Amino acid sequence: MRILITGASGQLGFELSEVLKGDIVKVYNTKEVQGGYKLDLTNYSAVEDFIIKKRPDVIINTASLTDVDKCEVERSLAFKVNAEAVKHIVRASRVVEAYLIHISTDYVFDGKKGLYKEEDLPNPINYYGLTKLLGETYALSYDDSLVIRTSGVFRHKGFPIYVYKTLKEGKEVSAFKGYYSPISARKLAEAISELIEYRKTGILNVASERVSRVDLAMKIKEKFNLGGSVKEVDEVKGWIAKRPFDSSLDISKAKKLLSTDFYSLDENLRYMVV
Repeated sequence: MRILITGASGQLGFELSEVLKGDIVKVYNTKEVQGGYKLDLTNYSAVEDFIIKKRPDVIINTASLTDVDKCEVERSLAFKVNAEAVKHIVRASRVVEAYLIHISTDYVFDGKKGLYKEEDLPNPINYYGLTKLLGETYALSYDDSLVIRTSGVFRHKGFPIYVYKTLKEGKEVSAFKGYYSPISARKLAEAISELIEYRKTGILNVASERVSRVDLAMKIKEKFNLGGSVKEVDEVKGWIAKRPFDSSLDISKAKKLLSTDFYSLDENLRYMVV
């Protein structure tokens, strides 16, 4: 089986390259990947030519502009990467009849409710969430596609890494009081590997247990016996875009479907790279 991974230089792209078996085609845009191919996903003719040439059985689109504040400011770039590029990938997927897995986000929701189910109505409150919702719409226009909504993916970057490094230096962590469902790139990659076998379509939430950032920070502090302190804040200094207060995801469908433990916080924290 030939599997094409876009965004191969990212945290999830890296772990997918490690976990998946078969003929792996790695695609990157800015940060070079050994053995990978540079491809501008915002250029449809380039995308189509490359995908027709490689003829993958499966395409996993992890490429995304995930900096929420950058998306708020550089809206044209955010739209091109998070929405328009997905449209190009979908069109090319149709040509070669590839199964498409598209990675989306909990930020398509406004955060007023929490524990969002797959069928809940999205209502993004920032431009990042809006562009990701548009990307979902393009992906779901293709019958042989799966949109995976996930949350707070981490490996060597992300909130848990910031917490660990800050506390290890004996400093104070500022933790936004909201809730989410953070997952390690490794456990998400393992879940995706299993989902490829099932060739499921539609939308599926794949994330960890619901937790507040304050409780997660305290858990990391205790688990690794770290110094420093944790302070709960209403917002983080320097934020430009709004953040949903509770963007946690209901993962009951994925838990029934998958055999891998992708949801335990303790299991996910094992895969922090610090």
